[in-house]
Amino acid sequence: MKLRIIAVGPKMPAWVNEAVAEYSKRLPRDLPLEWQPIALGNRGRNASAEVAMRQEGESMLATIKETDWVVALDLGGKAWSTENLAEQLEQWRLQARDLAILIGGPDGLDPRCLSRADQRWSLSNLTLPHPLVRVLLVEQVYRAWTITQHHPYHK
Repeated sequence: MKLRIIAVGPKMPAWVNEAVAEYSKRLPRDLPLEWQPIALGNRGRNASAEVAMRQEGESMLATIKETDWVVALDLGGKAWSTENLAEQLEQWRLQARDLAILIGGPDGLDPRCLSRADQRWSLSNLTLPHPLVRVLLVEQVYRAWTITQHHPYHK
């Protein structure tokens, strides 16, 4: 199984890239993590948020393969504990399908992306800045993997 995180947004600060790289390299070879950046939609003075979301959605949908299992990060999604995430990770691995996790832009995910999603996951009820979402997401994936391997990192 390959794990791709498809994320809308600009380049991240160095501390985000360093944290993401650190947790990514800790993952095993049979769970490679790939980041797919998506450009922000046009949010100029005369552009609407809906148009920008539509542009972002088109770009996201173009990168998703028909066979991917798609998980959308969404406030309306199901909240999982880390242990629940470990169970989900095992289920995803048993499906033998690649996993695509979607991170929306400042206005969220295009409704078409939410419709395409096989699951919706809420990281938190809090509003989190995009840099922290990226770090939190990759750390939790790593932590979930350690749980499945009975590794002491989680303790």
